[in-house]
Amino acid sequence: MPGGRLTQQERQQIALGLADGLAYAEIARRLDRPTSTVTREVMRNGGPTSYRADLAHRATEQRAQRRKQTAPRSAPTPPLPHGRDAEEVRRYEEEFTTVLMGSGVPKMMARIMVCLYTTDAGSLTAAELVQRLQVSPASVSKAIAFLEEQGLVRRERDERRRERYIVDDDVWYQSMLASARSTAQIVVVARQGVGVLGPDTPAAARLENIARFVDFVTESLIRAAEQARDILYAKPAGTEPEDSAGPGPEAPR
Repeated sequence: MPGGRLTQQERQQIALGLADGLAYAEIARRLDRPTSTVTREVMRNGGPTSYRADLAHRATEQRAQRRKQTAPRSAPTPPLPHGRDAEEVRRYEEEFTTVLMGSGVPKMMARIMVCLYTTDAGSLTAAELVQRLQVSPASVSKAIAFLEEQGLVRRERDERRRERYIVDDDVWYQSMLASARSTAQIVVVARQGVGVLGPDTPAAARLENIARFVDFVTESLIRAAEQARDILYAKPAGTEPEDSAGPGPEAPR
């Protein structure tokens, strides 16, 4: 499987594949590239409806040139904690960002979420986000406001009175409930349509089926979130300190 940057010819093949309605996985198979490479390339350059091979190639070259110009030449990059490989972490963060964007999260918000989730402390200040992402404070402020509205981050002040943006174990649970409540509005609106269009019409029957389906899925999602909430606080297997006297009795199931 080839590595390195995409060539201009490969970008042209991506554009042709998108025009033909091919899935990212099929385009990637034809290029002998990972699906994540194609997904990241498209989402970074306008999305499936606006992707242009020549513009994407030019933008990539410009980004590479800017990185060369702004890269510090004297101070070496400090090693990452826990022996992490910097390049592997960078690739993972890019892929994580691409997945979040594919689920509907805007790019800057996705980048901030990834920064917070891949930080051991689970929190960063605005200044730290600006430094890590190389963006303006205004961009960070706008993105944080959006994420707070969605229940995906929260903020608090530290001992130095600085605002810190935090992702904790409960954020995904609260966000899932907020999403379920928002989806439940579809049920209400669909059933309003049944009354407007007439209960015995094909259109009304279609709307009622939609309402029943969404209602069932929403209730199932809330029930599953409640049942699985404890998972968010569970320690991964193997993190408990070992007893030097040997294994104890098996925990009850």
